[in-house]
Amino acid sequence: MKISIERATLLKAVSQAQSVVERRNTIPILANVLIEAEGESVSFRATDLDIEVVDRALAQVERAGATTVSAVMLHEIVRKLPDGALVALTDDPRTGRLTVEAGRSTFSLATLPREDFPVMASSEYTSNFAAKAGVLKRLFEKSKFAISTEETRYYLNGVYMHVAEGEGGRMLRCVATDGHRLARVDAPLPPGAEDMPGVIVPRKTVGELRKLLDDDEMQIAISVSETKVRFATPEISLTSKVIDGTFPDYTRVIPSGNTKRLEVDANDFAKAVDRVATVSSERSRAVKLMLEEDKLTLSVNSPDSGNASDELVVAYGDEKLEIGFNAKYLLEIASQIDRENAVFLFNTAGDPALVREGNDTSAVYVVMPMRV
Repeated sequence: MKISIERATLLKAVSQAQSVVERRNTIPILANVLIEAEGESVSFRATDLDIEVVDRALAQVERAGATTVSAVMLHEIVRKLPDGALVALTDDPRTGRLTVEAGRSTFSLATLPREDFPVMASSEYTSNFAAKAGVLKRLFEKSKFAISTEETRYYLNGVYMHVAEGEGGRMLRCVATDGHRLARVDAPLPPGAEDMPGVIVPRKTVGELRKLLDDDEMQIAISVSETKVRFATPEISLTSKVIDGTFPDYTRVIPSGNTKRLEVDANDFAKAVDRVATVSSERSRAVKLMLEEDKLTLSVNSPDSGNASDELVVAYGDEKLEIGFNAKYLLEIASQIDRENAVFLFNTAGDPALVREGNDTSAVYVVMPMRV
């Protein structure tokens, strides 16, 4: 195999591949990227056996062929090459080496045979549809913060993507929860997605997916089966196993009878929470919200570090209420609010609170209270 490729093009392809590779693994071939050159293009394939990413790029292919080389090593080399360099990759099967040349720089890297590289088995997808990158980005970016990190509840270690009944009819919905907070985000249902099986997309896949969604207007092809999900652009395809488990009935924890309405500037609220949380204990991170007519007082009382309080002018016309929350959870939810105002709906000090942007119900958040 012998190819020449622009450094920027190569860096983009290799960086996508090396991020999938697990740093610590017991199978040497899984640390490698499979490079396949044919016609006028070259593909870079990497896998951790749960996720597979394939990135295709244009290149001058002098001699077709394939080999595998350390993904992290190749990425580091290409990253350090000068901008605008033309990079030549030459594989010599007899020596088991891949030569990387750019200008006066030459590197010789050890390779492993392509035959040893595991390719993810192709799957029959029951549902195929397309959605704009901007729509997918909103669905996953706004929900992923609530993904659980608890390994024992593995079925919560991802975002549940499914078709659901929303206020405006059937929707494409993403939900994530860790039992303390929940995010539910809706988008119009794309044509062809009506019979999509609900799947739990793993956290790592959600992180990798972000790199495909740079251009909001680009159409992303989505394929879903009971065991796999694939997201593809013309250049990159990301295939992932889904989490084998049943996502709990999240609708039961979304409160419908919360009538005490607080409206507050999301940015001012986040800054005030951040200020008072400075003195909260690392363990509890508890912040108390005291609501009176058109006034919100945030306070922290930490026996070890001290006290803090902050006041905000807000829109609130209900009876007095004192309720506590984890500061980190409030900050994460406030950061999801794109418009100026966040609306909090409360019931009692012991009930979960509902948060949304103004009157928009396409993204709602639930956060459990704490005793303070």
